[in-house]
Amino acid sequence: MIYLKEANVEDAEKEYQFIKDTPRDENGFQNKYYGYSYEDFMNQALPEMIKFSKGIDLPKGYVPETFYFLWDDTNIVGLFKLRHCLTDSLREGAGQIGYGIHKNYRGKGYGTKGLKLAIDKAKDVVKESEIYMSVHIDNPASLKVQLNNGAYIHHSDEKEHYTRIKIR
Repeated sequence: MIYLKEANVEDAEKEYQFIKDTPRDENGFQNKYYGYSYEDFMNQALPEMIKFSKGIDLPKGYVPETFYFLWDDTNIVGLFKLRHCLTDSLREGAGQIGYGIHKNYRGKGYGTKGLKLAIDKAKDVVKESEIYMSVHIDNPASLKVQLNNGAYIHHSDEKEHYTRIKIR
């Protein structure tokens, strides 16, 4: 069974392994916890993820953001970050949902399935009528994931496609 589950202490070992295996920046997906030890993950990263989802202790300019790990039964195969609202920089940049699929699970439909689940979560949180996203122009697989979930290309520049998904 494929499902999203919020970052939590009970699954910390598997969550840490996913974070450890995910590069700092891969095709635009930012892993700010790359290189953390397990101890740092437990004492800093995981508590921050949990607090950020509740809007607690957000740095200036940040918005509440929930970290959802994508599970296939007992394995974490991806991570979806859902930002609860937009700032001007998010509106013009990364948007509301960012995601990464573990390299061992790519090309198997997890991105498409995970994004569908994330969109379902977003419908309860996001106030806008559309979800804003972006994708590197040289990442056609991720663009296909978004298009498979009803996205359209709103505009592009030399580096990015900026997509939208209607939710209302």
